Amino acid sequence: MKRHMKRKNIYLDTSVISALYDDRTPERQEQTKRFWNETRNHYNSFISELVINELNNVYDKALKQQLLDVVAGINVLGTNQEVEDLAREYVSMNIIPEKYFEDAVHIAVATVNGMNYLVSWNFKHLVKAKTRESVMLSNTLLGYPILDIVAPPEL
Repeated sequence: MKRHMKRKNIYLDTSVISALYDDRTPERQEQTKRFWNETRNHYNSFISELVINELNNVYDKALKQQLLDVVAGINVLGTNQEVEDLAREYVSMNIIPEKYFEDAVHIAVATVNGMNYLVSWNFKHLVKAKTRESVMLSNTLLGYPILDIVAPPEL
């Protein structure tokens, strides 16, 4: 008898969406397309208002429209005071540099909304052992659920 597992929730940051059309790194683009076409459908996918804002800041109008079309229909999570406060906490705990506050917001949106995974190609601030461990520890200390931060091929 096959047991049905509950689908897990994934938060996609902007880097995963933009990588679909970024041909500067063909291997990453291919891995992203594979993730998008095969893996993503096994999860409940979410983005945030911040992702929409970042996509709206894309200079190339045609590319911007392609990116916005890709996320049409994906659940959009809002930001609120709790998200802002948690993002500031990540900065004050030196998990994310102040200069990259938006990265802290991505983590906070995913955490506050109970996502299982934050999926990103941002290896500088998000997808790295120190950040994963620090977020796990701080979320536990602050009473939030565990959030795993992964790159698309890891799912």
